[in-house]
Amino acid sequence: MFGDFFDNIGRYPSYFVTIVLGIFISAFGWLAPLWKRPITAVALVGFLVGAVMVIVLTLKAMLGFTPIT
Repeated sequence: MFGDFFDNIGRYPSYFVTIVLGIFISAFGWLAPLWKRPITAVALVGFLVGAVMVIVLTLKAMLGFTPIT
């Protein structure tokens, strides 16, 4: 009785990984053709780095993280 329950609970991590990978692939699959040309690949990397920097700097400003002097 409880063996089936715990077997089912043990499968949840694999379900989670499968769902997250599926969402990632469907959300970013349209970017794959952009990696084939060097110009668009460089632009894409620059855009991704810029987007991450904007998010990091915005969060630092919002949360009040300042360097300790």
